[in-house]
Amino acid sequence: MSEEARIVVFTDGAAKGNPGPAGWGAVIVLPSGSVVEIGAGSRMATNNQMELAAAIEALRRLQDVDGPVVVYADSSYVLRGISEWIHSWRRRGWKTTSGSDVANREQWQELSALTTARGTDTVEWRHVPGHAGVPGNERADAIASGFAERGSVDLYEGPRAAYPIDVETVVAAAAPATSGSRASRARGKRAYSYLSVVDGVARRHQTWGECEARVKGRSGARYKKAMTRQEEPIILKTWGFTLDDL
Repeated sequence: MSEEARIVVFTDGAAKGNPGPAGWGAVIVLPSGSVVEIGAGSRMATNNQMELAAAIEALRRLQDVDGPVVVYADSSYVLRGISEWIHSWRRRGWKTTSGSDVANREQWQELSALTTARGTDTVEWRHVPGHAGVPGNERADAIASGFAERGSVDLYEGPRAAYPIDVETVVAAAAPATSGSRASRARGKRAYSYLSVVDGVARRHQTWGECEARVKGRSGARYKKAMTRQEEPIILKTWGFTLDDL
């Protein structure tokens, strides 16, 4: 099925401090020829909570709109959670393998319910690289960051022809991922590195644990996973840094 026959959604979340002031954003492109941007902020939330909120609110907005949906997100947490982990969580009564409650359980349950109500075979989840110049993802990120930083964003709702982003190019540029309950190999691939910026200093980390330890609780901290060596300078450029700064 062509993208023109689907509802196309880009989602993203942001947290300044993780947890800290946060926001989520989504861009919804309807086959009828219109575009709707949605988003909101939170005084205190984590990045993962906002990534989930973006997906939840987009599907909630589409409850009365028929048709298959393809959701593009750069969050491995959301993509792997809804495609892989959620099945085991349900079987264990929303418990992890260690017996503790699944983090953000209520949000996961809501996302699961929305997906099931629509029909799991009509919602496709695809990975798109974050901060890699894909306009739909960049706009969703700008909405999320705007709500996190300023508490408000001017949101577009109107004809696709007047929307300043070339959606066709956006969709073509996004990396395909396996639909349904199976995660793509790209999402399961081990990260090349993790990058962070704290107090204006950029660093490279070999593991998420090292990166998390540096950014957790730090106001204004930024971080991102690089799947390849080539992604590192792209991510750093969006933050105003180069490889020489690492």
